Formats: sequence, C-alpha cells, structure tokens
Amino acid sequence: MLKGIDPLIGPELLQILRAMGHGDELIIVDANFPAAASTKRLVRLDGVDAPRALKAVLSLMPLDDFVESPLAFMAVVGEPTAIPEVTCELKKVAEEAEGKSLTAERMDRFAFYERARNAYAIVATSERRLYGNVILKKGVIR
Repeated sequence: MLKGIDPLIGPELLQILRAMGHGDELIIVDANFPAAASTKRLVRLDGVDAPRALKAVLSLMPLDDFVESPLAFMAVVGEPTAIPEVTCELKKVAEEAEGKSLTAERMDRFAFYERARNAYAIVATSERRLYGNVILKKGVIR
C-alpha cells in the first residue's frame, strides 16, 4: 500500500498510468467488452464496477484539456440518441474528478472497438450494465 493512492490501483495499473504520455488513451470497459482480444496491455479489476474503476484512475490521471472531448462513450446500437444510466454516472465521475463540465463524444460500436484496439491499455471491470465503457484521453499536469 502507498499513501494517497486508491487501493484499486495495483502495481500493474500504476505502471501503465505512469508510462502513458499526453494524448495516450486508456479504456475502461464493462464485463461484455472483448477486452483481451482488443489490447496488448490489459488490467482486470474483477468485482469492481466501471464508475468505481474510473474514480480510481482519475484520482491519478488528468484528462486532456487540449481536445474538445477527453471522453468517449459507445452509442446505443439502434438508438444513437439514448443515454444509458451508466454513461451518465461515468460522465459525472469524470466531471467531479476534473472539477468542471466535460464534453463527451459518442461513437458507433465498431468505431469504439477500433479506437480501443489502438489505445495504450484497457481496464476490464465487472460492470454488468450494458454500455459501461469509456475512453479517456490523458492530459498533462500543469
């Protein structure tokens, strides 16, 4: 254990967060996401839901303020204007961590999968609610 670090952040995730650079992307995904097939760097947070994982990550990682949307969510298939409750929760967690309102992008399912394949790493949670996935773009500490 280390002082000031959320206990969900284990050594592997801490190393990934530290190694990421400005503009790199980290994806937090739900239990249904094909995480292992989509990345070279996978961290599992079994027994943890997506909002709790996001809160832990954002306790250490700043979001990019050089881009319009430092967050991206998967749009609901067949209902692109629908916003699932878990998406609202994730956005609220991010806004609380950053202390301001944030703009979030919504992406088609397959575009989200493609972007995830190019991300620095994926954090797989046990989130059971559909669409409990978020792309985070790392920012800088001023």
